[in-house]
Amino acid sequence: MKVTVFSAQPYDRRFFDLCTDHTGTESLVSFTYQSAALTQETAALADDSDGVCVFVNDVLDAEVLTILARQGVTLIVLRCAGFNNVDLEKAHALGMHVARVPAYSPEAVAEHAVALIQTLNRRIHRAFNRVREGNFQLDGLLGMTLHGKTVGIVGTGKIGLALARIMKGFGCRVLGHDPYPAEAFKDIGTLVPLETLLSESDVVSLHCPLLPATHHLIDAEALASMKPGAMLINTSRGGLIDTPAVISALKMRHLGALAIDVYEQEGGIFFNDHSDDIIEDDIFQRLMTFPNVLVTGHQGFFTQEALTEIAEVTFGNIQAFMHGHTSPNALVDADGVHV
Repeated sequence: MKVTVFSAQPYDRRFFDLCTDHTGTESLVSFTYQSAALTQETAALADDSDGVCVFVNDVLDAEVLTILARQGVTLIVLRCAGFNNVDLEKAHALGMHVARVPAYSPEAVAEHAVALIQTLNRRIHRAFNRVREGNFQLDGLLGMTLHGKTVGIVGTGKIGLALARIMKGFGCRVLGHDPYPAEAFKDIGTLVPLETLLSESDVVSLHCPLLPATHHLIDAEALASMKPGAMLINTSRGGLIDTPAVISALKMRHLGALAIDVYEQEGGIFFNDHSDDIIEDDIFQRLMTFPNVLVTGHQGFFTQEALTEIAEVTFGNIQAFMHGHTSPNALVDADGVHV
């Protein structure tokens, strides 16, 4: 089976190769690695492929899916959990199968969220630069003791639960909000309406999927209801946050700090080296001017354990399709759309 891997990075190939060596499937699946993201313009790179393997910023709208189907592609495997970039109904209409990696090392993302919280809180990034320049003054680096503070977690899935356990270990009061809360969360924290969580939390961390109902969940109204000086963390999906509204809240000094590992318009920015370029996204550039804003380039998942799991589950999804089975991770199969 021929599979074209889009948005391929060196580490993708390394972990896929390790997986094929371990499972002995190199004779069954042939990968072609393309560094380009999947778009209407690059879809032709998958010509003569049976399937494509894609990531978070690849475009799989109706037009792209139609091109892929015309070229003979029948399988789409996502090496990520999110699928908001895929037109699932169109995929089903074209007879395609779609599968994802529903969860990979949730602790990896939760731990990255903690790293962002502590970096912002204790000004580690600023202290690092000061010390390198021989400046050991502490003024301007004042943080807060997290023990006893309230942490609000929006989304109590596997990642939200992992973060809740960590923050409870810090001695924090943990609040959670989720329309479909995990039963296990009740043993860790307290489930409350979103309005209560926002108004009482010193730290708000987002861990929910991007759906029409959650698009710009954190908008001007939500930000106004947050506790003054609170910290906002997003390691989930960029579209959960209305970025211009966040910039306004930062300028008014109502939002105390922001850390993001995702950005709504990150496609074309993240996962690439722009150190010699001019980034033309004015909203992103404005964010970068704030001393109380921390941005990382969608690296929350980036651990050895997570990349190993992504490769193994992706191979499992491909093998299930090859053997005529329905993968437990299927979003679309012959029976319809499953979400």
